[in-house]
Amino acid sequence: MKVLVVGSTALDSIRTPRRAEERLLGGSASYAAVAASCFAPVRLVGVVGEDFPRRYLALYRRRRIDLEGLQQAAGRTFHWSGEYEVNLNRRRTLTTELGVFADFTPTLPAAWRGTPYVLLANIAPALQHHVLDQMERPRWVVADTMDLWLNTALPELLRLLRRIDAIVLNDSEACQLSGVDNVILAARRLHRLGPRHVIVKKGEHGAIASTPDGCFVCPAYPLASVADPTGAGDSFVGGMMGYLAGKGGAPGRHLRQAMVYGSVIASFCCEGFGLSAIARLARPRIEARATGLRRMARF
Repeated sequence: MKVLVVGSTALDSIRTPRRAEERLLGGSASYAAVAASCFAPVRLVGVVGEDFPRRYLALYRRRRIDLEGLQQAAGRTFHWSGEYEVNLNRRRTLTTELGVFADFTPTLPAAWRGTPYVLLANIAPALQHHVLDQMERPRWVVADTMDLWLNTALPELLRLLRRIDAIVLNDSEACQLSGVDNVILAARRLHRLGPRHVIVKKGEHGAIASTPDGCFVCPAYPLASVADPTGAGDSFVGGMMGYLAGKGGAPGRHLRQAMVYGSVIASFCCEGFGLSAIARLARPRIEARATGLRRMARF
């Protein structure tokens, strides 16, 4: 089955203590769509400017990503630049230039409105609502969010929680949204706001899912070296959604396996700069690493 991914498509300039690259393909939708394409066909909704390189369009197409919903507008593509410290968990934003993304209104092709699996990647809740208003009874809807929307668009976010099956956010955001400092208690409180599934990302420590079937702790794949953590969270949720769409059936039944595969895709993401590592991933390498993670986590 197909996955609909809606979010930002951007050009990223990334600097780490060891390397710097300019205007790489980035954005929440790009990472999530490429990750999901490892398991299922993807439909991408986003916007780019006149400066968007053709080689990145070609990259999308190589990954079986349908671009009918990708708008090209007059102006410049959303550009973000950031710098990491020696501890790659610490990052600061240098510039954010919204460009054509400032006026982005996601419009779905008519044939896409029945797409069964929907990933609302990290964009403003108002835009996520706009997408859902165009959908026709999707089977599984997952929304990603961040602290920016908790601080600037909380009413819209709270209303969104009543319309989705799962929310994905990091541990500090889960605590902020729920009003408690314990992640497990935070997830339980978030259930009361609407979503039956709450997935809390914990960076290099993996993720925790709270579901009607109980709690699941998903480990991160341990890496000896990290090149660039940009997009790892988006890759995790994109890989998870792609795996669920590839399996079909009841999404909740396959969620634990999907999170493991999402964790594996995120680990590959961190080993390359930008999307370079996951853009060339093949299924055998994914399966080998998933098998390794199962062995490491088994007891």
